[in-house]
Amino acid sequence: MIEKGTYVRIRRTVLTPEQRSPNLPEDTKKVPLKMWIKGYLQEEADLFDIVTIKTTTGRLETGRLKEANPPYKHSYGDFVKEVMTLREIINHDMDGDFNE
Repeated sequence: MIEKGTYVRIRRTVLTPEQRSPNLPEDTKKVPLKMWIKGYLQEEADLFDIVTIKTTTGRLETGRLKEANPPYKHSYGDFVKEVMTLREIINHDMDGDFNE
């Protein structure tokens, strides 16, 4: 059981696949649009319960409880080899080799 007042992360479905724009790519249209929100739990709950939280800006939001005391995770993603190839092309075209 997670105590009232605990800092948590919830997930809420914003749009179902049927509600999404027809102008989206096919693979995107097939999945729901979801959002994750962090805030303070307003009642005791278990993971995956539907709960209400209060955000740091004072908004009340409802969604499925996904995590208690969520860590901060920052990333620019995984290494992409093609980005390095583009970098080399751009550097060459600019008449400068920044690898030296």
